[in-house]
Amino acid sequence: SGEKHYTLMSALNKSIRTGVADASSYWLARMLEAGEDPKYVARRLIRFASEDIGNAHPQALAITVAAKDAVHFIGMPEGNTALAQAVLYLATAPKSNAVYMAYGEAAEAAKTDFAAPVPLHIRSAPTKLMKQLDYGKGYKYAHDEPDAIASMDCLPDNLKGREFYKPTEFGFEKEIAKRLAWWKKRRQEGQ
Repeated sequence: SGEKHYTLMSALNKSIRTGVADASSYWLARMLEAGEDPKYVARRLIRFASEDIGNAHPQALAITVAAKDAVHFIGMPEGNTALAQAVLYLATAPKSNAVYMAYGEAAEAAKTDFAAPVPLHIRSAPTKLMKQLDYGKGYKYAHDEPDAIASMDCLPDNLKGREFYKPTEFGFEKEIAKRLAWWKKRRQEGQ
């Protein structure tokens, strides 16, 4: 309880982030054997999967959610191995905080530019008036375009060209970086 609760969680997080599987196992066991709420541990692991691994290894999120579900379904002490499996998976996965950073930058832009209008071509036009006001006019349905890539901007004018997500060269993000570069090139060619 108290400060120890946070100190042990910090030790677990930092051991996983550093990729030290044995220390990660130890800090998890230390927490669970002391009576830490396994749902709290599962919640923190889910957050870790998105914040510190993200798209470098997208399966990490599914693994941590499955561990949370296992703990909920079978309870403790049997749920300890599901949490241990998730911890070891996270500790040995490629790491990236690019998703976390992208959201942070996007959130900051959203707070700064909270009134930036949605571009007309990506607005929904369910009424006749909205269609008369050019809502949806110029929208390109990606599946009808070559390579299923529509060459149109989707950010407000004042944010055009802004890149929030900057994938790393680790794990699956290396592939995502290639995709983003290829899509960007195709969009530019289509303009």
